[in-house]
Amino acid sequence: MSMATTEQRTESDRIAISQRIDQKMENNPLRRKMRPTDWAIKGELFLNCSCTVFCPCVVSLGAHPPTEGHCHAWMAIAIDEGHFEGEDLAGLNVGLLVDIPGRMGEGNWKVAAYVDERASQKAYNGILKIFSGQAGGTTGLFTFLVSEIIGAEREKVEIVRDGTKRGLYIGRKIAGEIEMIDGASPDEPVTITNSKYWMGPNIIAAKGLKSKVRDYGRVWDFGGMSAEICAIDWAGPKPK
Repeated sequence: MSMATTEQRTESDRIAISQRIDQKMENNPLRRKMRPTDWAIKGELFLNCSCTVFCPCVVSLGAHPPTEGHCHAWMAIAIDEGHFEGEDLAGLNVGLLVDIPGRMGEGNWKVAAYVDERASQKAYNGILKIFSGQAGGTTGLFTFLVSEIIGAEREKVEIVRDGTKRGLYIGRKIAGEIEMIDGASPDEPVTITNSKYWMGPNIIAAKGLKSKVRDYGRVWDFGGMSAEICAIDWAGPKPK
């Protein structure tokens, strides 16, 4: 997921898209402007999307269209270590519903966030600022890519990490299970390494098992579709 744009798009087209995104952001209090702050997250992100083969965004950095022309996805973030302005985030889980109409790098993402019900109020607010891009740093690019936050709520967000399998369970809204793709060595899954992908340099290829979304008018089934797993080490901007 990158901020890359196609060579064919003219400068005036890019400006028009940017203006439309800015107008939508102004109407959403979470998206008014980036306010860089002190935060950090270490853990794991995994996702399942609507691509029929491994997501082309990992190697094209968002320049290539998703295999189906659009990207529907859920994402799970397990925070093993982390903080937001001194508030501990360790042990919290986050789920995202992501609806992207075309190339990831062209923006117009619609996103819903499900924040661990165990989070304190400050942690909850901080997580929303991180994943809206408002806190700057690694996820600051979301201020350009996300045009609409369609929902943000506290939920019981259950994440399971068991060997080669991963699972995200949010009530009846998301029930997602994925599994790593076997590599030539039985001890190592298929992995893209040394990538400039925004999530991290090493992406494990996986596939959806039983994986369904039913929320915000979206009814999706990602069984057999592309999935990926990535260790994350994200942070806010370094002080000048």
